[in-house]
Amino acid sequence: MANRSLRMGQYNRLKVIKQLDFGIYLDGYEDEILMPTQYVPADVEIGDFLDVFIYRDSEDRAIATSLEPYGTVGEFAYLTVNAATPLGVFLDWGLPKDLFVPFKQQRENMVVGKSFLVFIHLDTQTDRIVASAKIERFLEEDVSELSEGMQVDLLPYEYTDMGIKSLINQRYMGVLYRDEVFKPIELGKPTIGFIKKIRSDQKIDLALTEQSYNRIEGSKSDLYDKLQAANGFLPFTDKSDPALIYRTFGMSKKDFKKAVGGLLKEKKITLKEDGIHAISPQ
Repeated sequence: MANRSLRMGQYNRLKVIKQLDFGIYLDGYEDEILMPTQYVPADVEIGDFLDVFIYRDSEDRAIATSLEPYGTVGEFAYLTVNAATPLGVFLDWGLPKDLFVPFKQQRENMVVGKSFLVFIHLDTQTDRIVASAKIERFLEEDVSELSEGMQVDLLPYEYTDMGIKSLINQRYMGVLYRDEVFKPIELGKPTIGFIKKIRSDQKIDLALTEQSYNRIEGSKSDLYDKLQAANGFLPFTDKSDPALIYRTFGMSKKDFKKAVGGLLKEKKITLKEDGIHAISPQ
């Protein structure tokens, strides 16, 4: 293992080499790494290998822990400000020592109690784990691996006038447009989404539902089932409130209109001023 090196701010699999009253020491390749007693699993023996997270404590010592931080070096995380100083702010990232964001790495005034999306990285000068709220410079510009209709992992992180900025697969940024979001979205809570459109300027439009023929067929089937269950009448028209449509049918108004159009073509329904009427089979 002589050619390996310790990965600061990440998980490492290290060998136990000493046991003492205040903890154990792990083989950190170039140095011995302390794992304090409160983090040591029961029944550990010299020679065992442990998967541990490595960070620096308040005395700048490399420490191993069994605690799991909310993000590791090389990742984005949505974290809450615990304290603010003239030099920067400290974020709660699930470890005893908070994560530092230098003042120059803030996009806006980061205040205590608010949460922000940050990128966790190593300061090249000090080798300390820090974070930056200027996330754009850490996002990938080449979106060639994405395609329209693709399912992706989203992390919504910021409301704007247009909608909700969301991190895509820990690598890109896209937008969920406000008039296409019909369910509560909690910032910082991961969700599944879909690539709706990749624009010529490489900006990405997102959707919470799959943009496909099968989805519309499903919406059409669901609408007709509800119509039958309601004795052949639903009091919904083109002017119905989008939020009410979503609460009732679990679909956007756009999909609702497509489903209605499909049922009209199949001559299963008629539209009147008061709503949708089923056509009885001949």
